[in-house]
Amino acid sequence: MTTHLLSVDSLSKDQVDHLLRVASRMEPIAARRKVTRVLEGAVLGNLFFEASTRTRVSFNAAFCRLGGSVCDTTGFTFSSMAKGESLYDTSRVMSGYCDAIVMRHPDQGSVAEFAEATNVPVINGGDGPGEHPSQALLDLYTIDKEFTRLGKHLGGAHLLLTGDLKHGRTVHSLIKLLSLYEPLRITLVSPPGLEMPGQLVDLVASRGHRVEQRESLDSDFGDLDVVYTTRIQKERFTDELSESFAGVSQDFRVDRAFLDNHCSATTIVMHPLPRDSRPGANDLNVDLNGDPRLAIFRQTDNGIPVRMAIFATLLGVEELIEKEMRDVRWFVPETFGVDDRQL
Repeated sequence: MTTHLLSVDSLSKDQVDHLLRVASRMEPIAARRKVTRVLEGAVLGNLFFEASTRTRVSFNAAFCRLGGSVCDTTGFTFSSMAKGESLYDTSRVMSGYCDAIVMRHPDQGSVAEFAEATNVPVINGGDGPGEHPSQALLDLYTIDKEFTRLGKHLGGAHLLLTGDLKHGRTVHSLIKLLSLYEPLRITLVSPPGLEMPGQLVDLVASRGHRVEQRESLDSDFGDLDVVYTTRIQKERFTDELSESFAGVSQDFRVDRAFLDNHCSATTIVMHPLPRDSRPGANDLNVDLNGDPRLAIFRQTDNGIPVRMAIFATLLGVEELIEKEMRDVRWFVPETFGVDDRQL
């Protein structure tokens, strides 16, 4: 890997496969059965200038489970950027304090600009509507684990990506990552004005994948192996887009009726979260809770081993994991959530 992880564009298929193999070796630690201290003494700087729960906390947890410690900054108000400090100055200062840095910023390209000032590994935790490479890696890891459980193979699979495909940085990174693999069928469905950027559609199609764009979820998709839906990101809307979106119907909601009509017992349903659970939201409906096809919480759990693998690889300790591993000494429940199913 390169010094930083800013975009999936920097990863080859071999590098992605290596990261996923390292992540699988992290599973006993992520499942809280084993502990390791390979990053003891190392410090992570978490710079989140945009709201986050899962990404920020899972990066923290992943670094701590490798034995490191974390310094957190959330929001512009609590950083020196509120006083006019540049990304360059902030980067150089943080490099003197930390051994790795995760950054989220509302402006596309800002994390790459930040990384230009430092030799300390920087991981893009999301740059506006740009990319979210670690999320794409954990999504691919989830698909691989779920397909292995179901006896499926990625090659030739049919994936439906729906929701806000214009601003959804997770699907931007994921579709590029998927394009490195055997030919897939990818169907894109989004409300008007929220379509996947054309350059990404062209890129994936140029690599031999079948990409189809539709206007509604009310159609015959054939066999669906994965349904991946994203939240409508109204916080990124222009005034014009907000006005045009006001009259959009509920045709873009993924709920139990959609799964019953369009999906099989082996379809897996994914979402990068947070999902908008309010009544009337064009998002993944809560009536799917408890359905074994709903993989969203297994998906979030997978963020820990994958982000541990990213840290271990960037900091060069991936070959020390097993040597440093020992049993945990505290109580660990059989399942993390009360609704978790044993598959």
